[in-house]
Amino acid sequence: MANTETNLASKTLDAFLANWRQNIIYIGFVVIFVVFAATLNDRGFLNPNNLLNIVRQTTMIAVMAVAMTLVLSAGEIDLSVGAVAGLASVTVALAISVMGPFGGLVAGLATGIAIGVFNGWLTTKIGIPSFLTTLAMMGIAKGIAMWMSDTAAIPILSQGYSWWFGGGSIGRVPVLLFWMLIFGAVGHVVLRRTSFGRRVLATGGGEQAASYSGINTAGIKFRVLVLSSTAAAIAGMLYAGRLQSGRFQLGEGDELSVIAAAVLGGTSLFGGKGTVIGTIVGALMIGLINNGLILMGLEFSQQLIARGGIIILAVALSQKRN
Repeated sequence: MANTETNLASKTLDAFLANWRQNIIYIGFVVIFVVFAATLNDRGFLNPNNLLNIVRQTTMIAVMAVAMTLVLSAGEIDLSVGAVAGLASVTVALAISVMGPFGGLVAGLATGIAIGVFNGWLTTKIGIPSFLTTLAMMGIAKGIAMWMSDTAAIPILSQGYSWWFGGGSIGRVPVLLFWMLIFGAVGHVVLRRTSFGRRVLATGGGEQAASYSGINTAGIKFRVLVLSSTAAAIAGMLYAGRLQSGRFQLGEGDELSVIAAAVLGGTSLFGGKGTVIGTIVGALMIGLINNGLILMGLEFSQQLIARGGIIILAVALSQKRN
């Protein structure tokens, strides 16, 4: 019995090492965590509050990255997610001040759905590449948010909303952790266990072949773009709840971290391949790197250089060479 278990463990390890490029995100996460734990222990890296703070800072990226995994897997891209998050935080804050938390919830979701429908329509009906469509929408959404808020922060006074959407904790565990786990679980099931997920991967893997097999590829692309904007709006609602205010700056630049998290996790930029679990780990890895570099006392410019270098190295190692 002991020999059987030993052989099974050995085979599992051999399989893991044989596909080490596919598992580089998990290897990299463990390595970076161990290095930071060893070098930054005296600065509080392993303090439970610091580890939970990494989760708080990472959840919004993870939520958007789960939906981005679907978009990239379908062979498209969404560069507007950060700006949509900022706009949603503003619309939520304004709506709560007039109609209460429920009105804010409806306004936030409506913002994401409306932008997603517009992006999807331009991409699938008009034929504008999603890169250009969402790049333009990034500027439009940010401009609308600045105009609506008059570039000022809009306070959210509803304690109930703030608790559920980012500010609350159950014991020492932040509510944001549950948001991340729920989105990760739902995204994984959708991509791996449903016909919709299989059609997304088929569309990204070969649109013409998928179309010949009876898949409505335009409809698939439309839906993933709507899902992406909706997830970005929910991330903006979480930003607003955690900070108890809506600001147009919230989510600014997040599109780069979101795409990086998905690619680090093993999702292909060219479609046909995606993993939600890897994306969640990729988002946590980015949060881990950010936290560790801050504790090292590096200047912001140095943090950008180091973070970019680590991400490039991880992605380069994950690529198969012919």
